[in-house]
Amino acid sequence: MTPDTLSYFVALAAVWLLVQSVHSPRARLTILLIASYLFYASWGLVFLGILIASTLINFVLSHFVRANPTASRLWLAIGANLLLLAFFKYLPPLAGGAESVSKWSGWIARIAMPVGISFWTFEALSYLFDVYRGDDTDASLLEFSLYMAFWPTVLSGPVCRIPEMLPQFREARSPSWEDLRTGTHRIIIGLFMKCVLAQVLNAGIQSGQGVAFGFDRVAGGWGGTDVLFLAIGYGFQLFFDFAGYSHIVIGSARLFGITLSENFDRPYLSTTPSIFWTRWHMSLSFWIRDYVFLPMATMRRDLLWRNFALFASMVVFGLWHAATLPLIAWGAYQGLLLVIHRQVQSARKAMRLAIPSLLDILLSWALTFLSVSLGWILFRAHDLHQATAMFHALIKPRSYLHPILRPDFFIITAFTIAAYFAVALAEPFVIRTNLLTPGIRRGFWLLSPLYYAAALFFVIVWSRQETLFVYFQF
Repeated sequence: MTPDTLSYFVALAAVWLLVQSVHSPRARLTILLIASYLFYASWGLVFLGILIASTLINFVLSHFVRANPTASRLWLAIGANLLLLAFFKYLPPLAGGAESVSKWSGWIARIAMPVGISFWTFEALSYLFDVYRGDDTDASLLEFSLYMAFWPTVLSGPVCRIPEMLPQFREARSPSWEDLRTGTHRIIIGLFMKCVLAQVLNAGIQSGQGVAFGFDRVAGGWGGTDVLFLAIGYGFQLFFDFAGYSHIVIGSARLFGITLSENFDRPYLSTTPSIFWTRWHMSLSFWIRDYVFLPMATMRRDLLWRNFALFASMVVFGLWHAATLPLIAWGAYQGLLLVIHRQVQSARKAMRLAIPSLLDILLSWALTFLSVSLGWILFRAHDLHQATAMFHALIKPRSYLHPILRPDFFIITAFTIAAYFAVALAEPFVIRTNLLTPGIRRGFWLLSPLYYAAALFFVIVWSRQETLFVYFQF
């Protein structure tokens, strides 16, 4: 059961009605926990058992750390979580890729990775860090279990923190009209982004028009134009897929009066790599910043070490996705971008160029957009050989004259990207200049059923294609 299926929304409505029928906060949390376990069990009872085991282990470990918050106890708790994550996520690919597969390595290679294990393991780790720092509010077993298993976030985030969730669990308030309106709006927008826009870019309207064809069906011989559009197109496919999913789960939680952290904030308008990583997959980016980069960076004060900490943090970011060479290279690439940007910032301050002109801002945006987009080649490529071949095509001027992908692919990609920038640029302008007068707002409100119906129509039509959320593989 995924958040873009009819069964999900039938279950969502049933749970909502059941929760509204009780008034005790504890009873509401119990219903939400049971619903979360049933939702996760749809992926496999064994997976549910692993999630429950991890929850109980981390609850015990939190009391172990709280009783005597020493670094050795914290590292023991961290190690237990990393061992569990490594066993299911990193060990099977290594065993399956061994040249000589023994009896044990063959058995290990067949171990299935529980869906969302990376996300709920990081939530457990953040709780342990907070306990060690004395920042937690002593969650009960029921509260901690719901925090770990809360069904809108358990599969692919956003990565939550206990200080944000616990007060809302304890209040367990009834949703307001604004909660219901905002939640429904976010769900519909998310479905349109994920099921329509992401799939248009991924598969095209007809065979041979999408990003998947360019990466999976073309063995080589790309032109520079092909690679450039594939890199940018995949970046936007990933955005629409993941940001759309985030809209759905944030909207689902909002229907119950629970507000989750945002995960995206118009990332492709960023003018520096640093800003990009405060707007893309924000919950995970801030997790890496708070629990990996800052502890490393504060160990020493010299600039070289801080740059290394920044680089190493992004390598961890890539490794979190999967232990493959392309993803580790992607993390290293993003780390280098951040380090280079930091050095450029220092040089500009030394030359007293801290106030950029409009041309500087446009050039900075173009350079950021291009460098981040090219990094998606490493993220999407099957191996380093494919990534190297695609980068090689980019530096051959003559290859731009001989694209091998169909013209429809370039048109669809360009049109979808143009639509994104039109909306992303117009939205803050309209809000900031107060163009939405009460009369215009009333008109939008009256017409909202029409554009919601149109969005759902396209979702239903396009959902005939079998799709899988990109981040389920992580």
